[in-house]
Amino acid sequence: MRVCMVTYSFYATDTRVMQYAKALVERGDTVDVLALRMEGSPAFEAIDGVNVYRIQLRKINEKGQFDYLVRILHFLIVSAFVLTRKHIAKPYQVIHVHSVPDFLVFAAAIPKVLGASVILDIHDILPEFYASKFGAATNSILFRLLVLVERLSIAFSDHVIIANHLWWERLVSRSVRAEKCTAITNYPDPQIFYPRAKQSSPGKFVILYPGSLNRHQGLDVAVRAFSRVANRIPGAEFHIYGEGPERPSLIQLALELGLTDRIIFHDKLFAKEIAEVMSQADLAVVPKRASSLFGTEAASTKIMEFMAVGVPVIVSRTKIDSFYHDDSRVKFFESENEEDLANAIFLLWRSPELRAQLVEGANRYIECNRWEMKKQEYLALVDQLNAPAAKAAKVADRSRSDAT
Repeated sequence: MRVCMVTYSFYATDTRVMQYAKALVERGDTVDVLALRMEGSPAFEAIDGVNVYRIQLRKINEKGQFDYLVRILHFLIVSAFVLTRKHIAKPYQVIHVHSVPDFLVFAAAIPKVLGASVILDIHDILPEFYASKFGAATNSILFRLLVLVERLSIAFSDHVIIANHLWWERLVSRSVRAEKCTAITNYPDPQIFYPRAKQSSPGKFVILYPGSLNRHQGLDVAVRAFSRVANRIPGAEFHIYGEGPERPSLIQLALELGLTDRIIFHDKLFAKEIAEVMSQADLAVVPKRASSLFGTEAASTKIMEFMAVGVPVIVSRTKIDSFYHDDSRVKFFESENEEDLANAIFLLWRSPELRAQLVEGANRYIECNRWEMKKQEYLALVDQLNAPAAKAAKVADRSRSDAT
């Protein structure tokens, strides 16, 4: 089978896309990925058997809504052209489009007309994501327009995958039939995220956050919390890996707090590189804002990745993380409460026993929630969409639509 994936992301840092692609390649399918390109990356590269075409250069430096939209629309046009050209040359059976944005699914319009099945994979639910990123009200015309785009995109697709079970309920309530939608959460890739032997760092206690630097992630709360305990924990350092609009203000905050030697900012790393870094940390923080509609419902992949590498995690008590986790495997703190987070950091530094208990509880959870178990469901879905009966049903549906 030939499958093409389209994603407005950097393939080598997007573990969700990588897992799907690798699962298909491992069983013998051909997989092409149309993705973004970082400066210095080649336009084409074969990664673990996956053909990665980097069709648009991107810097994460959007100044506002217009810049963000223009870049996405440009990617939509370019990806539609490349996808159509490649499909005509050698047809794909399934096209798997990753959102955000939802309307990127229309890049597959001509291949769909020519017989390809289309999956829309919603990583982040777009109306809530947009409202969080740019401060739009949920009762605004723009938010309602994005819900309309969501419905149209879902109607165009043959099946929808959504990244967590809370969002599955949201989509089913407003945009999709239950039988057309599958929830597949983000699982750590066991070939990348696994425990490593710790390298000796005498006298240091390393706290880590890797990921996007958006306001809903609550990194300013974490920086202020760290400032409360930095002088109480000998050798404590807070390392932040990632890019995003909040990075300049976070650097400025660290400067104002006089902690530029203890709070260290690093560039975003590829998945294999960041897994090595994560495995060497003593403690991780995931400080999302529960007051953000998007932040409180967006599941953090990094929580399970830290669990997989054997590092204890402090997590803000959001709706989604309370849904999936409990106190046996993560240390919760009250979201946006820097004092509570500072107390949690100090408690876990002082108690190696508690850190070990959390790691043990996390190991039990990971054992029961592995990508290897969910992978078969995804492969079965792809096969179902490629089955002759499914193709015949699509033709029949199209004929009925034409008749009416």
